[in-house]
Amino acid sequence: MRALLATLLMTFALGASAIDTEQLADPTLQARYDKLVTELRCLVCQSGSIAESNAALAGDLRREVRTMLRAGKTDGEIRRFMTDRYGDFVLYRPPLTPRTWLLWFAPVLLLGIGGLVAYRVISQRARLVASDPDEPEQPGRG
Repeated sequence: MRALLATLLMTFALGASAIDTEQLADPTLQARYDKLVTELRCLVCQSGSIAESNAALAGDLRREVRTMLRAGKTDGEIRRFMTDRYGDFVLYRPPLTPRTWLLWFAPVLLLGIGGLVAYRVISQRARLVASDPDEPEQPGRG
């Protein structure tokens, strides 16, 4: 049992330390790097950023961001490179463009449709109950 626990702890420690061990020498570049890798979505996990992902692709993307920062690329150029290569989905906050309207407005649209469906169902049932003279009165009601 202890061996199993030790193995699990070592596996967790190795996995957690493998995320990102390399630091940039310039603190300004490191701050930009830290911000950028939290803004980019891991395309394998899809629910986390590349900063917190153990996926090989996330590691490659972190390495690419470091390389571009060292090459003097701006944050905008790095984001543009990532979106050109992987699409707007790679950004946690994709730009509001006609191409991404559905992505931005789908939750509101779906909520509105759900509200309309609920309203229609409730109003139809209320009309059925009100217009049905043959329905016997239930005990405890009215």
